[in-house]
Amino acid sequence: MAVESTYGLFTQDQLHDALDIGALPDWAESHYEGFRNVMLGTHDDAPFPCYFGIESERNGDALYTFCDSMTDESALLTLTDTLFEYVQVFEEYGERTSLVIFFKPPERELDEAAYRDHFWHILQFLHDHDPEPWPHHIPTDPTDPYWEFCFAGEPMFPTARAPFYEQRMSRHTPHGLEITAQPRAIFAGITGDTAAGKEARRIIRARIEDYDGVCPHADIGNWGDSHTREWKQYLLPERNEDTIETCPLTITALR
Repeated sequence: MAVESTYGLFTQDQLHDALDIGALPDWAESHYEGFRNVMLGTHDDAPFPCYFGIESERNGDALYTFCDSMTDESALLTLTDTLFEYVQVFEEYGERTSLVIFFKPPERELDEAAYRDHFWHILQFLHDHDPEPWPHHIPTDPTDPYWEFCFAGEPMFPTARAPFYEQRMSRHTPHGLEITAQPRAIFAGITGDTAAGKEARRIIRARIEDYDGVCPHADIGNWGDSHTREWKQYLLPERNEDTIETCPLTITALR
């Protein structure tokens, strides 16, 4: 049975207004409030590692949307339309405006493998229904260090948090899958090849260890680094000794 999904883009003020009047379901309110508490709070007295995320939530710079299902076609088609709209307008809102996507939690508890399958299914669905062709300047082969996920002609870095994480708390949320879409354009001036970017990554990685209580995963690296692949960072394994050797996405560049 298909689900009805009518969410669009919310600014922070619009989202708070919708929550104040009860215009969103309980799961959406719980998921967003959990996200906000993580961004603005601490874990074992340590702040959330990504201070760009903290500042984005504190200053109201992000955009938000909700999706009623990780699998239902109608819900994912609505998400596709919303993501397309976001790509068209994000630069109008600010220089570092990401999109936070909250998914309705499943009816039963899922393990790491199930969330991984759902995550890559969502990215594959978005790619398969992308209204624009793959950008010519981005490789289509995920083994290339300059490959990254693209949608509507925009290279982006989608990172996930999910309930299965028990030690990697910076990636943990008890409320269901959460994906933050970050176009490469919002990293202007702080990419890994700049002094500011190198310093930001040094600070964030040190804060990850403080926040998580475990060493950062070896798959964490920089776009273009010959020793790492960006897609491996989208949904990190819980255990440091685990990795995914082959990218689950099938890219069809010419459509």
